[in-house]
Amino acid sequence: MPHAQRLAAIRHTMAAQHLQAFIVPHDDEHLGEYIPPYAERLAWLTGFTGSAGVSLILPEQAAIFVDGRYTVQVRQQCAATLFNYHHLISEPYLDWLLSQLGNRDSVGFDAHLHSQQWYQNAQPKLAAKGISLVPVSENLIDAHWHDRPQPTTNPALLLSQDYSGQHSQAKRSRIAQDLAASHIDAQLFTQAEPINWLLNIRGRDIPCLPVVLSFALLHQDGSLQLFADPAKFSGLDLSGHCGSDVTLQPMAALTDALQALGKKGARVQLDATTANAWSTLTLSEAGAELVYGEDPCMLPKACKNPVEVNGSRAAHLRDGAAMCRFLAWLDERVRQANPELEDEGSLADKLEACRAANPEFVEPSFSTISALGPNAAMCHYHHLNGTPRRLGQDAIYLVDSGGQYLDGTTDITRTVAVGVPDAEMKKLFTLVLRGHMDLASARFPAGTCGQQLDVLARQPLWQEGYNFDHGTGHGVGHYLSVHEGPQRISPKGSQTALTTGMIVSNEPGYYRENAFGIRCENLQVVRPAQLDGDIPVFEFETLTFVPFDRRLIDTAWLEPKHIDWLNQYHGQVWQKISPQLKEADREWLEQATQAL
Repeated sequence: MPHAQRLAAIRHTMAAQHLQAFIVPHDDEHLGEYIPPYAERLAWLTGFTGSAGVSLILPEQAAIFVDGRYTVQVRQQCAATLFNYHHLISEPYLDWLLSQLGNRDSVGFDAHLHSQQWYQNAQPKLAAKGISLVPVSENLIDAHWHDRPQPTTNPALLLSQDYSGQHSQAKRSRIAQDLAASHIDAQLFTQAEPINWLLNIRGRDIPCLPVVLSFALLHQDGSLQLFADPAKFSGLDLSGHCGSDVTLQPMAALTDALQALGKKGARVQLDATTANAWSTLTLSEAGAELVYGEDPCMLPKACKNPVEVNGSRAAHLRDGAAMCRFLAWLDERVRQANPELEDEGSLADKLEACRAANPEFVEPSFSTISALGPNAAMCHYHHLNGTPRRLGQDAIYLVDSGGQYLDGTTDITRTVAVGVPDAEMKKLFTLVLRGHMDLASARFPAGTCGQQLDVLARQPLWQEGYNFDHGTGHGVGHYLSVHEGPQRISPKGSQTALTTGMIVSNEPGYYRENAFGIRCENLQVVRPAQLDGDIPVFEFETLTFVPFDRRLIDTAWLEPKHIDWLNQYHGQVWQKISPQLKEADREWLEQATQAL
């Protein structure tokens, strides 16, 4: 069914339900960044396949809102004859909706797909103009998506304490003690990553995100009700792994469990930013007292314990060797007579094969961004969305990729020369790399958040009149989501202080539409700095060890400290990675890590 017909079908249903607007977010009922195929409603309706966006459907027009990562992509995937384009951050979609509707109009929404915080903010904002926010009993898209994929029943994995570093019972006891001290009867967990971390389980419900989709209720005595598909745990000793006080129930049993808490008048804590509005409405209508607080798993999950940090170090060394084998192979293909035999897709496949040669490799940590020339100007480009560009016609190639290993999650971006880069490309690459090095070298007092450090990565670009429209760094999980909170490095957002064990990316970039894109990304872990001063200070330890392309560096744009940093880093790459490589690849690495 063409997208125009899909829009028409939704509008027909809207008219039947007397709705003047319907909101379609890129979310499932767990409100995570990555969603399973059956929840890709925004893509079904609009054609947009990015990981963040919202569409608003009105009787005579439709709009789609995306952030800075997708401003190019959305124009390629969504027809301008059907959708108006807007920036998700600078043009809040509720403000736009208010400008289009009037008194007594009704806006339909699926309460499973919006957070309680969103509902708390949106309902009075719309009501002030006489507009009603109406929860629909069935998502309007589901009624028309006839070939909608079914949820998977992939088996769960019980993650050994050799990898997790801490038993589930210890994690639950610590959180339950805090609940009891605050006289809270139960904590509702709605996002998959905290639940999987809390129980030391993993799954294959979403490509690249190793989780079992689930909900959970943790009670103040430390017992936990897990709501998930029991078939995924067939043959597994969940009680023996987590403790006998963990019980497994079907997902459909969540409604009765929430209503039972309500009937008792229980005090139930939840995170309004991550819990969907349906769960809070169900609890409150049943009589529960809602207590809003941050998800108590988020911060301890982000602060990796020593076992998790050591596992991440090991995973990155394996991953670094795989990346070096790929880059050595790529250089050889470029030198061959017919490099155009390769395209963005075959390059991504080759890189995944290099990673898959490791027995510890499970799957990619996200869909590889394999982008030649102008395609690299789209921060989250994917070659399957169009015709993959062929090698041999562009000067530079950007590859952003990562792996999921039982002992860690990796994420790395390298921009490499595959042709003859001009002086401006070299200048911009060097400015981006300089910002990366400045951030990597930072030392900062306890209590510093990523927002305060973000300027370090942008300053070299700013000084020459350039910038990039995305955050500088995101948190990374431990054999979990490659994008993890609450920590991040960005001009806006998290005020969470960076502290020991947090893993964050360092990925400044520069993008020129229809021309090229540049990004330099390593992962780094926060650790205490061993200094003689009188205040506690932190620094970053680099986890990623893969050379930056020296052919793209113009040393005229570097200070001596940057050259020293790069030479020292490349020395570490050689020392840590060369023992894992065979002769030809080791020769390539020796050349790639030569001092400037």
